[in-house]
Amino acid sequence: MGKLVVTEFVSLDGVMESPGGEDFKYPGWSFAFDRGEDGNLFKLEETLESDALLIGRTTYESFAGAWPSREGEFADRFNSMPKYVVSSTLEDPEWNNTTVLAGNVVEEVSRLKEQTDGIVQVPGSLRLVQELIENDLVDELHLMVFPVVLGTGRRLFGETSEKSDWRLTSSQPVGPDGVLVLIYERSR
Repeated sequence: MGKLVVTEFVSLDGVMESPGGEDFKYPGWSFAFDRGEDGNLFKLEETLESDALLIGRTTYESFAGAWPSREGEFADRFNSMPKYVVSSTLEDPEWNNTTVLAGNVVEEVSRLKEQTDGIVQVPGSLRLVQELIENDLVDELHLMVFPVVLGTGRRLFGETSEKSDWRLTSSQPVGPDGVLVLIYERSR
């Protein structure tokens, strides 16, 4: 069975909206901080260890508009690995190796986890991630926490029907600006 790993850039107040530059009060806010070579290495290793991407439509559109034209180890991995996009509107994805999951999200992702032997990485994709957490499908959270309070924006954690317990398995400061990588594993 595969492992579902959510990976996010978040502010101190839990905002994950628009870290890379989309339309937002503070677009590209994560770029104001130097995560250093160790932070870049963490993101590269995380991606190289992943066997597939699972993303929502909005993240898909952002990634599909950027990654196919990029080069390098990170881009090569993103472009070559299988990608699964949860969408009720996307019908014919152009980014290679992309499959649309249009049915019941919980059933589709449960099936994907059963059919995968490795790591399925879920970057961005706020609504999808919240649904996956709510339905106990996430195995690990990889949070790159940036030292900023944005005070506005969509937050990673919203209201849930039940509490869920997580265990910190790793914490590491990266770069000179106080960025922190936190890895949590779901307590079961």
